[in-house]
Amino acid sequence: MITRRSLLLSAAAAATARAKSFQMPLGAELYTVRKLIPAEADATLKAIADIGYKEVECARADLALLAPICKKYGLKPVACHMETPLITGTWKNAKEISWGEALDSMKSAGVEYAVMAYVAPGDRGTGDFYKQLADKMNAAAERCHKAGLKFAYHNHAFEFAGKSGERPIDTMLSRLDFKLVGLEVDVFWVSVAGNDPVAFLTQNKGRVPLLHLKDKIAGFPTQYSESVKQDTFQEVGSGSLDIPAILRTAASIGVKHYFVEQDQTAGSPIDSLRKSYEYLRKVQV
Repeated sequence: MITRRSLLLSAAAAATARAKSFQMPLGAELYTVRKLIPAEADATLKAIADIGYKEVECARADLALLAPICKKYGLKPVACHMETPLITGTWKNAKEISWGEALDSMKSAGVEYAVMAYVAPGDRGTGDFYKQLADKMNAAAERCHKAGLKFAYHNHAFEFAGKSGERPIDTMLSRLDFKLVGLEVDVFWVSVAGNDPVAFLTQNKGRVPLLHLKDKIAGFPTQYSESVKQDTFQEVGSGSLDIPAILRTAASIGVKHYFVEQDQTAGSPIDSLRKSYEYLRKVQV
């Protein structure tokens, strides 16, 4: 006799049978180990490779140091975060470099994606600022495209502040040329800003080649500032985000590269990267 319980058990068994482990190559965002790199670059990258990571993302300014070491340990520098002033034109106290120098350094290192990673709080404007920023990113993406590179924008939390439809993220998404500009979605910051990462990824199907994976402590209130306590950051699989659903959605919308990142860690950042890696290699999606 078929009962409701037997149907539920059969459905659960079928779902389990369909589930499979996450198999995509994993990358490490080297911002996680930024305090180790200056004195221990070789040992740090060896440790990351030994964990099992195959790809990395780093700051463009670090390529000269890191690219040869990456090659030594079989790590591919898939993406790098560019100096924001290259796009905005506002250098202030930053060391100015030319577009030619930046593009040459990325191409010679085998980088595939150039990423605009951040707009500092003091540089964020109002009014038409984000329209103008989107236009500048379109122009930067055109330069990258002509040089054989792809371009992407990395989100934080501030872009989601304001009335829906009028938020910085809405303005930029409506104005960016997505034939040239992709998104590097950071699921942690999407969630910190009170949004569902799965819904945001789904809304941007085909526009997200790069994903940042980290987890968030349960019960954290919505905020739009990046000033969060250290324990807000959790290793992947240790917090409140639905990581299996995020991974399933990412696969369905065409994400190509997955980078584990921990902005802050209570202990060793290498141990943190290892914990996230081990979870991701066991999780069923």
